[in-house]
Amino acid sequence: MEKVYIVNAVRSAGGSYGGSLQEKKAPELGAIVIREVLKRANVPGEVLDEVIFGNAWQAGVGPNPARLCSVGAGVPVTVPAVSVNVRCGSSLKALIMGTHAILSGEEDAVIAGGAESASQVPYLLEKARWGYRMGNAELIDVLHHDGFRCPLAEGLMGEITERLVEKYQISREEQDTYACVTQQRAIEAVKQGIFTQEIAGIELVNRKTKETITFNTDEIPREGITVDKLAKLKPVFKADGTITAGSSSALCDAAAAVLLMSEKKVQDLGVSPMAEIVATSFVGIAPQEFGLAPVPAVQKVLQKSRLSLADMDLIELNEAFAAQVIACDRELHFDRNKLNVHGGAIALGHPIAATGAKILTTLLYALRRQGKELGLCTLCIGGGNGVAVIVKMIR
Repeated sequence: MEKVYIVNAVRSAGGSYGGSLQEKKAPELGAIVIREVLKRANVPGEVLDEVIFGNAWQAGVGPNPARLCSVGAGVPVTVPAVSVNVRCGSSLKALIMGTHAILSGEEDAVIAGGAESASQVPYLLEKARWGYRMGNAELIDVLHHDGFRCPLAEGLMGEITERLVEKYQISREEQDTYACVTQQRAIEAVKQGIFTQEIAGIELVNRKTKETITFNTDEIPREGITVDKLAKLKPVFKADGTITAGSSSALCDAAAAVLLMSEKKVQDLGVSPMAEIVATSFVGIAPQEFGLAPVPAVQKVLQKSRLSLADMDLIELNEAFAAQVIACDRELHFDRNKLNVHGGAIALGHPIAATGAKILTTLLYALRRQGKELGLCTLCIGGGNGVAVIVKMIR
């Protein structure tokens, strides 16, 4: 069977909600990482057969965000682009689509990824088009309407996750301890420059000094977080609940791109790939238990690859909530020393449609830096989908 290689991967630094990247629209962020991944691979956009890019909060972004990202990056207009919206799984689903296109023989080079700007998400006046006769109108927050709330499970994502807390008897202390560890790991990684190589810098104009600066450091991790400090936070989703802002993923503005190629294209161009796609999975689960979706996704991808969880050298599991990670751990029994070793979305941010490609990029660079071989990347998805990818580094 044809092999599919990851030639290069890159991400932006994570901008906090209303932070340094608040004026950058998602397609602008996407264009930056697409341009950078081509530059790093030293290949022109002309070699691409397709760009497949995720964007979840599409209101106000513009038609076909993937096309805006692609053309904005300088990719020839003859290269088609398609947008993917599977919420948190968008960019990994884009990668799976690109992988399948290459395996089928239809394509040889694809850029997959995602871009998201939580800061740019608008409000809606749903009845404004046909007019209001009189009285007040409700302003709809698209962040909630098209993101935080799941109509299938009839609740906010955090409310739904509180049900997993009850099912698995997950304590508040266990969640706070996990959140504290992920913050500490992220802070340490930032301080040591662990993420430097995987990040594409973004030029910004300082609002105060008007000087041009390069934004290339994740700004969401918080130094000085302790379990005691987290214990003082109030529950967000239930009065008697356990999930707080401190144990939830952070809103984030970011983008990430992965360059995929067939074995033939790699040989023809003489490029040196980073990794091989070993196996992928995309599954469904009850919307009321969306947080557990990595469980069947991981089980399926391991079965397809004929590997075990113990074979994985490093694992990236997106941290929608600390409770969600812990619930998955109760089923899969991760080696915590391999899991999210440089922190996760609680500390580094969850840029929805970009998250899959973002954490895959972090996984690839961590594997390379540590001289490891096999990596697993997985996410839960609101509405009840799950996605997973196994990669093998090329030495």
